Amino acid sequence: MEARLRIESSGFEARDVREIDLSIVVPLYNEEDNLAPLYRELKSVLDGYGHSYEIIFVNDGSTDGSSAVLETLHRDDESVTVIEFRRNFGKARALSAGFSEARGNIVITLDADLQDNPVEIPRFVERIREGFDLVSGWKYERKDPLSKTLPSRLFNSVVARTTGLPLHDFNCGFKAYSRSLVDNLNIYGELHRYIPALAFGDGFRVAELPVDHRPRLHGKSKYGWERFTRGMLDLLTVLFLTRYMKKPLHFFGSLGLVFMLFGLAINTYLAVIWFMGESIGRRPLLNLGVLLMVLGVQFISTGLIGEMLTHSHKGDECSPVARKLSRSDERGA
Repeated sequence: MEARLRIESSGFEARDVREIDLSIVVPLYNEEDNLAPLYRELKSVLDGYGHSYEIIFVNDGSTDGSSAVLETLHRDDESVTVIEFRRNFGKARALSAGFSEARGNIVITLDADLQDNPVEIPRFVERIREGFDLVSGWKYERKDPLSKTLPSRLFNSVVARTTGLPLHDFNCGFKAYSRSLVDNLNIYGELHRYIPALAFGDGFRVAELPVDHRPRLHGKSKYGWERFTRGMLDLLTVLFLTRYMKKPLHFFGSLGLVFMLFGLAINTYLAVIWFMGESIGRRPLLNLGVLLMVLGVQFISTGLIGEMLTHSHKGDECSPVARKLSRSDERGA
């Protein structure tokens, strides 16, 4: 197996078509002190597991000594691949680069902060082989301060109720993916938090696995309260992609009807009192009623335009999880 070290700016190459059993993808940013211990733990588990594997470190523009540590690991072990970003692009971009490089039939992702325990990897693999496409870790006894756990609980509760996927921990970095799911993933921005919801919306089978979570020993967390705000905004994107991508009128039309009904109620009330002889020309309520009616028409029109665009591209789409069985397949089997 040829070791590879690549430096990336924004794009990345297509992966090697030769597949292996497991690909371990580790996105990282400023984790110099954690990389060598993590590598040793991964090697201890993977060497005793009896399957072919590769370890892919994606350095997301670290400014500490992470690059030097990764170069040493890459030089000493042909199973290690290192992808270096010239600057920080974010975790979604790092995962995309790792998925593009990964050749494994099963892809495992985990964070580089040593809080995810590599001994859990065989359990993830077992669940994937049971027929699931994505197995998401659940840090049921989380070893983090309240400043991280409280917003995370609120975030997970809102996402579970909104998406209809009853997971306890959407944002856990410890996950396992089937090859078919990896080949159909398209994540950008900060949508890595919603990979389970996106996969579930596309018809892939999603499961959750309680995992051991360890306290951070070196370095510091890269996330704070601000990620909660960004996450809520990204949730709107996920809802569009999973629920309304093929039926935009259901979203825009619903909002338009609400605006129009409120506007109609206001204008009806004003019309009644006008017939009773009361002047309404200077009432601000009249402006509100007209504005709501106009907004309602605009939202419904936007939904109709979206429906026409969706219909015009209907012939170009295909289902990523569709599978056709034919008599010829059975005879061939």
